[in-house]
Amino acid sequence: MINESLTYLRTSDDWVTTVLIGGLLTFFGFLLVPVVFVAGYLVRVLRATMHGDDAPPQFDDWGDLAGDGVRALAIVLGYGILPAVLLAVTAVFAGLVAGPGPRSGLLVGGVVLVGGLLALVLGLLAAYIVPAAVANYAERGRLSAGFAVGDLRPVLTSGTYATAWLLGFVVVFGAGVVTGLLSVVPLVGTFVGAFVSFYAMAAAYYIVGHAWGDIRGLDLHDDDGETGAERPAV
Repeated sequence: MINESLTYLRTSDDWVTTVLIGGLLTFFGFLLVPVVFVAGYLVRVLRATMHGDDAPPQFDDWGDLAGDGVRALAIVLGYGILPAVLLAVTAVFAGLVAGPGPRSGLLVGGVVLVGGLLALVLGLLAAYIVPAAVANYAERGRLSAGFAVGDLRPVLTSGTYATAWLLGFVVVFGAGVVTGLLSVVPLVGTFVGAFVSFYAMAAAYYIVGHAWGDIRGLDLHDDDGETGAERPAV
């Protein structure tokens, strides 16, 4: 599956254009708005691959793309806010109890250790849930589907999804290593790394999309052809 995912985008005649647009949007992600379109594209990848359609989507219908992206990012925020808040509270509390003396140092160290570990665990849990949550939104077309515990629980506890998530993690981690090596070259490395990151994310979501389709028993006949903007948003 990793090999198929890494050649996924290149099966399209327009793959160079797709990677060029996706890479540029990723590079300018610090402006926030480009991230919306990247997220929307990944939703399209999920929606296509879960129905067995291996033709990579294109960057078109930008309004629909933005709608999907905004809702996908809302799902990410919904799951990511708890570990972020916990980490912030830990930092603030550690600052409040900090003071002179060894006891204060031990207390601060304990607070940082416990709070940091809890935030890490919750962060990893969120990272595990988010692809499935976004996939459920991609299938249902409703933002609330991203938080539908009844739909998500059997998927999250399945070996198929766990395996797909791990494979996707390997792809993204490998891209991160490559990006890190490229960043040794100032600016140029960072610029090229953005294209590598986009390519890897599309590959990872290709894997998750196929796993979701297998678990849910979807095929091309189950795809009603509607975009996220044409379906109910909530």
